[in-house]
Amino acid sequence: QVQLVESGGGLVQPGGSLRLSCAASGSILSINLMGWYRQTPGKERELVATIPLRSSNANYANSVKGRFTISKDNGKNTVYLQMNSLKPEDTAVYYCNARRSPFDSTPSWGRGTQVTVSS
Repeated sequence: QVQLVESGGGLVQPGGSLRLSCAASGSILSINLMGWYRQTPGKERELVATIPLRSSNANYANSVKGRFTISKDNGKNTVYLQMNSLKPEDTAVYYCNARRSPFDSTPSWGRGTQVTVSS
């Protein structure tokens, strides 16, 4: 089992920045891919960004390309999401995700952290 704990959410004005963190513990050697997803009420959870733990080939949703950056610190078992130029439509609960492979049907999820972009 893998446990994921997110932090760093909050309220920010449009155009501002936030950095989310996701700390992994437990069976971390089984993890090959980590990522961030987000969800708003009434909508399905959507991919924001993913990154393999053994390379740097990050993948981003079109809606966040050029504004968000996913990174990792393997020594700390932590993945980050730097979010810049935030927009009101980025408001959502952001969830950390860990997978054994891109086709892992039972990924691990964190409990989520709320990000609200509002003036």
